[in-house]
Amino acid sequence: MQRILTINAGSSSLKWKLFALPMETILAHGLVERLNQPVATFKLATAEQKFSQSVTDLTAETAVNLVLDKLEELAVINSRQEITAVGHRVVAGADIFKQATLITPTVLEQIMNLSDYAPLHNPAAAHYIKLVTAALPQAQQIAVFDSQFFTRMPEVNAIYSIPYEYTQQYRIRRYGEHGISHEYLANRAADLLGQPLKKLKLITLHLGSGASITAIKDGQPFDTSMGLTPLAGVTMGTRSGDADPALVPFLQKKLALANATDVTNILNNKSGLLGISGISTDMRDLKAAEQTDTRAKLAIDIFVNRIVKYIGSYYTELGGLDALIFSGGIGENDADIRARITRGIQALGITLDEQRNQKLREGVISPAGASTAVLLIPTDEELAIVRQTVQALNVTQR
Repeated sequence: MQRILTINAGSSSLKWKLFALPMETILAHGLVERLNQPVATFKLATAEQKFSQSVTDLTAETAVNLVLDKLEELAVINSRQEITAVGHRVVAGADIFKQATLITPTVLEQIMNLSDYAPLHNPAAAHYIKLVTAALPQAQQIAVFDSQFFTRMPEVNAIYSIPYEYTQQYRIRRYGEHGISHEYLANRAADLLGQPLKKLKLITLHLGSGASITAIKDGQPFDTSMGLTPLAGVTMGTRSGDADPALVPFLQKKLALANATDVTNILNNKSGLLGISGISTDMRDLKAAEQTDTRAKLAIDIFVNRIVKYIGSYYTELGGLDALIFSGGIGENDADIRARITRGIQALGITLDEQRNQKLREGVISPAGASTAVLLIPTDEELAIVRQTVQALNVTQR
């Protein structure tokens, strides 16, 4: 029985799952949070047990080895040698990587060289690839790129209105992100609706601290909200989403900042729900405060408004819609936000069944017989990663 580990790493967190193939059984999964802080949280769960502990001064390197040591200690695996492959989520692959790829020294160097397209993500992914390779030297390392799904997007929606020679010379285009999630959601929606994906017009909403929206037509990505980097699109936890590019020199001058990167850091890390509300990046905190705090309410209203605008735009682009899919941390868990967004698009004839919206964990949450289905689908990026890892392994073994 083959065992494959999936790694979804951030600058301060590590999310992972261990699968047994070919049945795609989850043997264990876990999360490490608050890395490189005084106290980190380590969680691991199997079908039979849950384990949690606080760990002081936990680094990325010690976190990787802690995960593997606990898997052995809890007898999930007999030894590290049982893990034959690792699938790593990598955010930016630009137009270089169009499918899951075996990681070689050259590929790893390319991932680092693409950090300009995802400065918060690619360096962290590359760091973990090195650490996991050292900890599991027998395992093949596979990169699964968030951007690869959108390399199939038509140029009319991918290309910016700048001098075309810059587009070609510097690989400037709308790459989008969360592609692993959006592709999974599209395929799962087709399964739930009992329809071929190629015959469906879909809008997938991945709504969390990072949020993106994708239009899917004829089984392919047609448009997406994120851009050259994950900064563009709808309002997010700390990211501004779409903003006038002239804000960069304007704020640089007004705030007497040294360079444009300082402004980009503000737009990436101090804007969005946090910047508007001044309270939190977390939708739950904002909703708790919205009755008494006007800025908290404004942040929620803007979050909903930007999503409604994108849905309306994509509905028109697609020439109608078969299904709207909610997913992501907010999209999956906040029935009220789903209802607010759907009320904003009632003019399109899209409605929710209130009881289904409140109770279902996966499935159709629109009224029976509705012309446009609304679906709630918990995303499963790890399952998508392990499937693409297997595909890549099969290619390398031919």
